[in-house]
Amino acid sequence: MLTSTDFRGLLNKRFFQNFLPIPAFHKLYLEVGTPNFELPDVKNSVAVKLSDYKGKQPVILAFTRIFTEKQYCPFCYPHIIELNDNYEKFVEKGAELLLITSTDEEQSKIIVNDLGLKMPLLSNPSCSVFQRYGTGQSLGAPLPAQFVLDKEGKLKFAHLFSFLDHNAGVDRLLEILETLG
Repeated sequence: MLTSTDFRGLLNKRFFQNFLPIPAFHKLYLEVGTPNFELPDVKNSVAVKLSDYKGKQPVILAFTRIFTEKQYCPFCYPHIIELNDNYEKFVEKGAELLLITSTDEEQSKIIVNDLGLKMPLLSNPSCSVFQRYGTGQSLGAPLPAQFVLDKEGKLKFAHLFSFLDHNAGVDRLLEILETLG
């Protein structure tokens, strides 16, 4: 699915840094805490620290693959829409859903407005958090992945991209949250 024929801005520094394929790999362990990070939430104009959620609520980290504010991964675009349409279900379960993109803050602001995002959108153009979580990369952008952390910050579920299973669906993520009680 081609989301736009506007390819301006596609060939940038981030594109070339993420061009060569690096497969996703499990570098995090279940029942262990995950790397802390601080990223700007462009939707709410605040800085978000993962550690701020520790002891308070479960968190879903949804790393997504967006090339520019007009070019989305054909596997990720429907996933973003599905997450956004079901955001309230995650909130009802007491969890926060953090969508993480490698687009810069200006591109991310356009994405928030164009898609009417309800969830926070964290901007990580350096891709440092993607790399720390082992999501992999290919053809100009990091690969998608989903991680569910309990309220103590321990990893309970990890889904890394593969061509056979692109993204963990909403039903699966909600099912994992159910097990956290």
